[in-house]
Amino acid sequence: MHGARRMTQTSHFPTIRRLLRHLQIGVLAFAVGIAPFAANAEVRIKDIANFEGVRENHLIGYGLVVGLLGTGDKLNSSPFTRESIRGMLERLGVANLEADTLKTKNTAAVMVTAKLPPFARRGSPIDVTVSSLGDATSLRGGTLLVTPLTAADGAVYAVAQGALATSGYSVEGNAASIVEGVPTIARIENGGIVEREVEFSLFEMDSVRIALRDPDFTTAARVHDAVAKLLGSSAVEVLDSGTIEVWIPGKSNVPDTIMAIESLMVQPDAVARVVVDEKSGTIVMGANVRIAQVAISQGGLTVQVQENYSVSQPGPVSVLGDTTVASNRSITIGGSTVIVPETEIQVQEIERSFTILNGDVSLQELVNGLNAIGVGARQTIAILQAIKAAGALHADLEII
Repeated sequence: MHGARRMTQTSHFPTIRRLLRHLQIGVLAFAVGIAPFAANAEVRIKDIANFEGVRENHLIGYGLVVGLLGTGDKLNSSPFTRESIRGMLERLGVANLEADTLKTKNTAAVMVTAKLPPFARRGSPIDVTVSSLGDATSLRGGTLLVTPLTAADGAVYAVAQGALATSGYSVEGNAASIVEGVPTIARIENGGIVEREVEFSLFEMDSVRIALRDPDFTTAARVHDAVAKLLGSSAVEVLDSGTIEVWIPGKSNVPDTIMAIESLMVQPDAVARVVVDEKSGTIVMGANVRIAQVAISQGGLTVQVQENYSVSQPGPVSVLGDTTVASNRSITIGGSTVIVPETEIQVQEIERSFTILNGDVSLQELVNGLNAIGVGARQTIAILQAIKAAGALHADLEII
């Protein structure tokens, strides 16, 4: 019986080995199939760069929102709103207004922002964003009055007006309030009308410059090679890590040349970078992040302080604070009630062993190593800072 059982167990080992071997081969084949895809991740030039001169322009303006349901600015604490209302009414023919007579609660001073698209023509609609400037609690249900929008040169390029659409709301009472979203920011779809065009003509250009959004010499060289295959090596030149200049064969071909260039596929390169947001505990690591051999030990010291309060209530009859009644002594009816604090302190120290990360550690190996010692996002931030200080993190550490 024992021999038969031994033979039965032994007969399964080749099957298990074959299964593991097939599984390993399958994993390796999967990894080999994925690797070329990750290495050859190409994108269009238009997705990583802009053409110099072909860009948006920011617009800004100051205006008034009316029609609010009692959620506007308090004129006592927002004097600019009061003066704006007064000036607007005077321009509309309502003169001789005293500041003390303005008691409205349905008006709010706002800043209006918008983006002027490239090649926007006179009369084209644009979206605008309206943000409260004073102490208004909500812009819900309001209407923006005519507001000129100016650019950095001080000229008016658009005019905005219309009903506001907010994504949040605010409800309050005497003892409680509820705020959902941001009710002091609103949008007006197609609420702006372009009144002035940006003077820019493609047909007067002898060359165009490609500006990379993330400057990198390797990426610039790859863009150069892609454009050189299209127009020839003499028509393109790398000026710096973020700029590639392209000469146009004929002025009439500028739009066609730009359309052809922005559709070219290139493989962008990036600097290894780790971005840490300490406020939210978010950590983002690039695929090229590498760490040299380092030993990590993350310990924890927890100090918990808890305050408890108890009430000391004396007896109904006491003699100078003593509940014992003695003769020929004054008696105080009812003693003093006092609150006695009780502090409880607990200290807990967690000791952990060292975890060694071998040299040239990849992103996945780093994550596995940190998970092995049971650290969270907050602790990982401290570990990354320490690894960077030790010179073992071969990447830029950016804390935002």
